[in-house]
Amino acid sequence: MPRLSVAKNTILILSVVAIVGAIYFVSNPKPQYYYDYTFRVADNLLRGAIGFQERPPTWLNEFVPYEGNWYSVFPFGAVVSMIPFSALKVAGLVETMPAAMIASILGAAVFGLFCLIAREYELELSKLLLVTFGIVFGSWMWTNLTMAGAWHLALGWSMVGQLGAIYFTVFRRRPLAAGFFFAIAFGNRTEILLTAPIFMYLLCRDSSEPGENPSVPVIENGSKIAGLALFCAVPFMLGVSTLIYNQIRFDSFIDFGYARIPGVLDEPWYRYGIFSLHYIPQNAWEMLATPWRQVASYPYFVPTGFGGAIWWSSPFLLFLLRRGSRDRTLKNSAWLALAVLTFVLWIHGNPGGWQFGYRYAMILLPWMFVILLENGSRKSTLPEIALYGFSILVNAYATYLFFWTDHVKP
Repeated sequence: MPRLSVAKNTILILSVVAIVGAIYFVSNPKPQYYYDYTFRVADNLLRGAIGFQERPPTWLNEFVPYEGNWYSVFPFGAVVSMIPFSALKVAGLVETMPAAMIASILGAAVFGLFCLIAREYELELSKLLLVTFGIVFGSWMWTNLTMAGAWHLALGWSMVGQLGAIYFTVFRRRPLAAGFFFAIAFGNRTEILLTAPIFMYLLCRDSSEPGENPSVPVIENGSKIAGLALFCAVPFMLGVSTLIYNQIRFDSFIDFGYARIPGVLDEPWYRYGIFSLHYIPQNAWEMLATPWRQVASYPYFVPTGFGGAIWWSSPFLLFLLRRGSRDRTLKNSAWLALAVLTFVLWIHGNPGGWQFGYRYAMILLPWMFVILLENGSRKSTLPEIALYGFSILVNAYATYLFFWTDHVKP
């Protein structure tokens, strides 16, 4: 989409962003506001405490006891992300976690950032809306984010963080802003820290190299160190704060507490520990091959509720396999990020619990989006319209089955 056209359509795009947020807000009539780990801890933090002297409700089983207090195992960044919303409770404006509101804000933010990135590819407006709607309504993100428990919201924050980091690293070269968004991403999903070298390389690369996009702004050699320092500033502060947070909770800088959850290591999916290469086949099957469950009567096919192949629900992902790119280095970097993050997800024992599709793979969607833009055309094609459209229908149906019927039960 030409920049002039984008400027003329700013009001339209902002209106669509608001509509996306509204759809996310009403998608689930019963969001999981009671799984409010990070909201609860942020509220406690604003009141001057980290741990809880009394045991939290029994359904919040990821609070762990240590030396007379109870602590959440969520990382510090996930708690910080919820402080603005917990401040509403401190101010007396809400009584419980505003789960639906947060999910809608995150859904709208993801869509808006998708649009910012997509417009850099000068797509026609119809193509821009097709690919962005294809992600927010045609992927497992829709159902999982609108479940709106602490786990789902953390994944939403991580998507916002990665998209912002990609935009300000690749297309606008604002190292401090890129680092801020990157801190949001890894603060909510620690494994995203492994992509830091990729972001740092993309921030400092020379666009004159063969196969790279010549329109990418260049950072001169003398400014690269300063740029990297700015990029690392906020993540460094968050990293140090996280280590201190861990030390206060568990007397260890590197202990996040997950293995301390009562009984967690006795669960069958952690028989080799929290992380192990033994878990790769199981997770790969859940993410790439698990079909929907067949039942004898209407609706005949329903999600399992504990996994599901992302290809089945989002067949537009087949377009990831197309050849070609506008910026070969960016596309290769995106594939590397996918490989690194997928490996970490697959060696984790639990495939994700109650979910649609493979919810952890939400953190892969920003990089998938980049690849889809890189190897796509400016205009929509009939195969794209068909597969994106089918994906949206499937995920709308899944969202309906999960939240508006009793056909999918734990």
